[in-house]
Amino acid sequence: MNSPATEVAELDRATATEPPGRGGVIGRWWRRPGGLSLHSFDPRGGRITIQAWLASRGLIALVALLLAVVTHRDLMAMVNNWDAVHFADLARHGYGYDPDGKLMAFFPGLPLMLRAGLLFGVPTQISGMIIAGIGSAFAAAALYRLGGPWAAVVWLFAPTAVFTTVGYTEAAFCAFAFWAWERARSDRWLAAALLAGCACTVRVSGLFLVGALFIMIITTRKINWATRLRRAGLLLIPVAVLAAYATYLHGLSGSWTAWYDAQVAGWYRGFTWPWQSFQNTWAAVQPGAYADHPYWAWVFRAEMVSMAVGVLVTIWCLTQKLWAEASWVAVQVLAFSLSYWYMSVNRAVLLWFPLMIMIARFGQWRPASRPAAVAHRVVVIIGSALGTAAMITWSWLFFSGYWAS
Repeated sequence: MNSPATEVAELDRATATEPPGRGGVIGRWWRRPGGLSLHSFDPRGGRITIQAWLASRGLIALVALLLAVVTHRDLMAMVNNWDAVHFADLARHGYGYDPDGKLMAFFPGLPLMLRAGLLFGVPTQISGMIIAGIGSAFAAAALYRLGGPWAAVVWLFAPTAVFTTVGYTEAAFCAFAFWAWERARSDRWLAAALLAGCACTVRVSGLFLVGALFIMIITTRKINWATRLRRAGLLLIPVAVLAAYATYLHGLSGSWTAWYDAQVAGWYRGFTWPWQSFQNTWAAVQPGAYADHPYWAWVFRAEMVSMAVGVLVTIWCLTQKLWAEASWVAVQVLAFSLSYWYMSVNRAVLLWFPLMIMIARFGQWRPASRPAAVAHRVVVIIGSALGTAAMITWSWLFFSGYWAS
């Protein structure tokens, strides 16, 4: 059986040779296959990706070092803000010591990795950065395969990239999830299921990953239903991981909704209708809102922008007939819209690899006319500069101890 990438290339050529009037624009679009063409590693693309990894990590580290010099703060304290503290507490003490049960909102994968570091006397701050460094490198490599080296560059320089350098879950989850997607696109479904299972130990987003992989199974062309059933059966592996965690929390708390209850108690993430969620977030972005918390209103404004970006990426995926990729982003946007307000969407953008592919394709587009080519280059340069500035700003927010989503 040909790989999806081979099928896409063959069907692209077949579509290109069809008579131009057959079926009109919509007909030709519908006959055109969806799916991603995987990219092979090559020396030039590898150099670009490695240089981007070093440059982005180095720039974020430089922000931390400059802040440490200017503010006389300890570097270990600067990287141990917000959720990093919770992961460190779980690594040291586990879930049982938390009387409020709020830490049940965090999955055990990262704390277990941090605990392994503690066994060798490595502080959680250091092990968190090591895990993030390795995870971000593997995630970038997977993105290279999915969208080419420039998709990896876009991800490495994303505005919230600081969370892929410290003891947060984004780097590890993206490494597992992106490679699970790559393996699935390569028809290596056992490996995809095992990697998805690893992703499910790190974040609840693993549930969305399983759902999107299922969409990939039922929308893949030229396979029979027996093959679809076998692949769907393999997804029971990550489902079992999620079930095991829910069962463990039930044993601790006596509740099957312990994770959800912790989200509600600690972060106001109870079920809310989308229009009310929008209104709650809209109130938070108004001038003067949260005046006693510097920059909160600006972060909430960014959350609204991120939600709009998620909708845009979903639409783009649908136009490209990337059904599974569309579902991967859309279900996350839907989940955020059902919370009390938009929160942590800015970080979730790091999970939206179709966005990185979309931006990379736009950057590599070559307009036919010279004026359009000049305008395109100006847009790319300005966008790159603004994106890097946003990454520096987000790094400053996090290392300064301000809420950065």
